[in-house]
Amino acid sequence: MSLTPGTRIGAYDVTGPLGAGGMGEVYRARDTKLDRDVALKVLPAAFIADPDRLARFEREARVLASLNHPNIAQIHGLEETEGTRALVLELVEGPTLALPVPRMSGTGLQSAAGHPNSSRSSKAKAMATSCV
Repeated sequence: MSLTPGTRIGAYDVTGPLGAGGMGEVYRARDTKLDRDVALKVLPAAFIADPDRLARFEREARVLASLNHPNIAQIHGLEETEGTRALVLELVEGPTLALPVPRMSGTGLQSAAGHPNSSRSSKAKAMATSCV
């Protein structure tokens, strides 16, 4: 099931594809109620009739809803429109995970403190932008 820009799933307008994998296709979409971009992970039509795949998809939604970690995208909801099922996820901007992730040199806190994704760096950025 390939969605095209302009396709609407619930309150979400698909704006383009982001990627695909074994459990579905992921699209960038616009949340028309909250005026934000999100990621929609759509269960392929071939899996809708498969009770095991459907259960796995719904279990993924429940597990994501139970987690709260800065390295895990948040789930905003689960949508079903005209036989299409989709997880509504936080859109995380950045390079594709299909590319290799560079390794940090060094060890311990000294190395992590200077890494752009470290919690110290994130806190400093948040404080600089008055988020905390």
